Amino acid sequence: MDLSRLYEAIVNGKADAGTQAATEALAEGMDPAVILNQSMIPAMEEVGRRFERSEYFIPQMLMSARAMKLALEVLKPRMIGQKIEPIGCVVIGTVQGDMHDIGKNLVSAMMEGCGFRVVDLGVDVSPEKFADAVRIHQAGVLALSALLTATMLNMKNVIDEISRQGLRDQVKIIIGGAPVSQDYADEIGADGYTDNSNAAAILAKQMITSC
Repeated sequence: MDLSRLYEAIVNGKADAGTQAATEALAEGMDPAVILNQSMIPAMEEVGRRFERSEYFIPQMLMSARAMKLALEVLKPRMIGQKIEPIGCVVIGTVQGDMHDIGKNLVSAMMEGCGFRVVDLGVDVSPEKFADAVRIHQAGVLALSALLTATMLNMKNVIDEISRQGLRDQVKIIIGGAPVSQDYADEIGADGYTDNSNAAAILAKQMITSC
């Protein structure tokens, strides 16, 4: 089957067309790993490139992320059966006191689109819940989001809790959000900072492969 229909559906944010193309590909006997690696991941990589070139903006990325997520739901039952291994596990969430999730959702979608298993803890997540998730899921990357200056201070509390529980050496920590900067990442001991979802996915892949 020609997977270009699925690729184009994700790039163009056409969720219905994407799920239909993914369903048809499975019905024709295609390996879900081939569908994912040859069509869906490259599509999200192209979305990221268009964002970097300012050809796409947040609304387009959200539409593509939704198309990717729904198509992935079609594949997941077969992927579990075949035990297709993700490239790594990312735990992600918005820190305690902050209810904003658009940026986090974009990063989550891009991470998943790049082949990670993503554990999204949602918003207003306590340091203890982050640490528990890192330990339970054996995460290689922890991504923290904050939109408010007041709540970004809780990023340090998360890192302190990760260290207190003896998990700091096993996980790379990425932070992001409107008030966050590389200087702040350095100040609180984070391993990286990005200002957009595509860069976050690229950085996470670099961190995983360097381990």
